Amino acid sequence: MDRPMDRTPEHPSGPALRARWHDTVARARDTDTPDPAPYADDLLRRWSEPQRKYHTVDHLVAVLDRVDELAAYARDADTVRFAAWFHDAVYRPDRSENEERSAHLAERALPELGIDAARTAEAARLVRLTVTHDPAPGDRNGEVLCDADLAVLAGAPQEYAAYAAAVREEYGFVPDAAFREGRSGVLRQLLALPRLFRTPLAYERWEPTARRNLATELELLSA
Repeated sequence: MDRPMDRTPEHPSGPALRARWHDTVARARDTDTPDPAPYADDLLRRWSEPQRKYHTVDHLVAVLDRVDELAAYARDADTVRFAAWFHDAVYRPDRSENEERSAHLAERALPELGIDAARTAEAARLVRLTVTHDPAPGDRNGEVLCDADLAVLAGAPQEYAAYAAAVREEYGFVPDAAFREGRSGVLRQLLALPRLFRTPLAYERWEPTARRNLATELELLSA
């Protein structure tokens, strides 16, 4: 597994995240080798890269927490957890192939860890699904991952404002007018969906708040 150089200080959640990674790997394979710790270290370095303002370790923690909340709905919650770890492991805001490169990383790393081919393929498929966040009906693993990834849309007003500001910061190289146009288009597409959240629990808990947040941001961008 590639190991980019990074001297970012340890995130406070680092030890707990390593323990969660270890537990997921242990449940998913029938061997004790290789040691999963270096893989967790590599992933956490990736999630801590300096170009990230929203797609950070905090986002990884949030998605894993939401996956845990929705785990009973998934067909294979641990595979969804693997996908959560990898879904933005490769991230450059000025590139469009982040999800594909992240899926390739999963396809290399998981077999090295002793994860079987079927589970590896499913994790990579789920990573690629985050391009559209549009799982097919009955794709319960996909619905859980996409709902967990979009749960940020349902934050309290101050949390949503911080999320929107972090997204803008990641795209700081884009002029204001172009960003407003592009971001507004994304918001309109989301608001046009019949439902943002596919799992019953997420839809009940998060749908109204998320739509209100999206509409508010769109109004502010249009002002």
